[in-house]
Amino acid sequence: MSLDGIVTRAIVKELNNTILGGRIDKIYQHEKDEILLNIYNKGNNNKLLISATSNNPRIYLTKCNKSNPSMPPMFCMLLRKHLTGGTVLNVEQYQMDRVLFIDISSIDELGQPSERRLVVEIMGKHSNIILINKDSNKIIDSIKRVTHDMSRVRQVLPGINYEYPPIKDKKNPLDFNTDEFNKLLDECNSNIETYKFFYTNYIGISPLIGKEVCFNSRIDIDRPIGSLNLEEKKSLLNSFITIMDKVKNDSYNPVLIKNNFEADYLDFHATDINQFGNQNKVYLNSISEVLDKYYLKNDTLDRVSQKSQSIKKSIQTKLERSLNKLSKQKQELLESEDRGKYKVYADLISANLYRIEKGSSEIELENFYTENMEKIKVPLDKRHSPAENAQRYYKKYSKLKHAQSLLLKQIPETKEEIDYLENVLISIDNCTEVIELDEIKEELIKEGYLKGNLKKKKKKEVISKPHHYISSDGFHIYVGKNNKQNDYLTLRFAHKEDLWLHIQNQPGSHVIITKKNNSISDTSLEEAATLAAYYSKGKNSSNVAIDYTERKNVKKPKNAKTGMVIYENFNTIFVTPSKEQIEKMEKVED
Repeated sequence: MSLDGIVTRAIVKELNNTILGGRIDKIYQHEKDEILLNIYNKGNNNKLLISATSNNPRIYLTKCNKSNPSMPPMFCMLLRKHLTGGTVLNVEQYQMDRVLFIDISSIDELGQPSERRLVVEIMGKHSNIILINKDSNKIIDSIKRVTHDMSRVRQVLPGINYEYPPIKDKKNPLDFNTDEFNKLLDECNSNIETYKFFYTNYIGISPLIGKEVCFNSRIDIDRPIGSLNLEEKKSLLNSFITIMDKVKNDSYNPVLIKNNFEADYLDFHATDINQFGNQNKVYLNSISEVLDKYYLKNDTLDRVSQKSQSIKKSIQTKLERSLNKLSKQKQELLESEDRGKYKVYADLISANLYRIEKGSSEIELENFYTENMEKIKVPLDKRHSPAENAQRYYKKYSKLKHAQSLLLKQIPETKEEIDYLENVLISIDNCTEVIELDEIKEELIKEGYLKGNLKKKKKKEVISKPHHYISSDGFHIYVGKNNKQNDYLTLRFAHKEDLWLHIQNQPGSHVIITKKNNSISDTSLEEAATLAAYYSKGKNSSNVAIDYTERKNVKKPKNAKTGMVIYENFNTIFVTPSKEQIEKMEKVED
């Protein structure tokens, strides 16, 4: 990961310049693996985010706000007990590893001054936030407890001594030595790729820096170490020294690396990175700004993805059942439409009982329902008498007759359920915030598709917001991300003259174009149609049919599920959506 020992060192420098001597006012735990410390210092309120999530562990000063849980978790309560009102005495890094120590002086329950140490370990799935008593080095508790069953190497439990994470045989690059570097080159596996040499032998060096050293030395990153000549090894040495001299002197240039084909960021670092070219780089004033921008989207989408998996799996299972149910219903309907032959069989058997011997498997009889009394073969069940066979056919005819009336009612209901479930799956894919996923989950509980208790509405309930775009002609376009937003946009937000768009006969988002001077340009209509196609099941299709009509022509049927509407008096436009088109549109962050 890019948050390596060098980035950690830059964070420590920034924290020493901003929160050292500050007082901890408030402590929150928004997620099960993430805390936020409000630290007041020199007239400024600093929000220190510390996350031990497996995919995006990190620590930095943030400007983002998150909603708090109604009941703070136990670890949050523990931190409040020991750290609230405390003063930050020291922030340091353990060697060049991704481990930070934040020492805090506070008053204990007996009114005596005590010193606690908050240990932040940024180590992928092994990341953790640990509170220890600095004097005794005993662990008070951690955001993730590690038992002997989970790790035989190192346990993290209340009451035991804190142990530093194992570093293996890696060298500290701050204590760089040329002879040692050359010795490591000679002794390492000659087949190892050159860029891997750096992060396998030195603490706190990421693959990104290994590749940067190779790039600056004009050496292919995949070149085996054994293939390098003396001059190339010297070039690697000089390139590595140049980077580490900047780190030793705390000379940083925080940078974000843009993704060529996406709207998000590809990478980041505390030092300048040349391997991606100059056009893709965005320089910012602090490493916290870089991390805040990078993780704001990446971590949110990651959490949405994780939380959506169980819901998606459950809905997918229900959808498959509904599709199988519809297939069976259609098959039964076809059979019921052919039910007349069973009445004919029954009548013919009843009229010819004297001719049929018990134990026959079939008999050929004249069909008196046809003009020429054509003969037909009537199947018989050998286990039953002729009269019983006739009664069985009468019952089957009656059952199919009754089934047809039920099926004609049930099939539309099953189709409606399939449409709804497909729409929910599209909504889950469209989610960009955890709150939007929570709204979908609440809706599914309300509709009976998921088990759970509905949350009580708060006075100041946080409501998710739809996508908001501005067309090239200046018209405002709104796109619902889930059924709750779709209902809000269509039934409450839009004026009756505004234009409403939706993909034809497929699940997708409701799209609204607000009119200006009672008109909408053709360009804005096409752009809105592109959005309607992109945020639908047809996003990967070409020539997608999008229906549009004035909002007043859209109605919600009685007892219809959330997000389900009907419409009339519409026109249709055909578009081919693409991600590149969507990213070129101006988006408003409300």
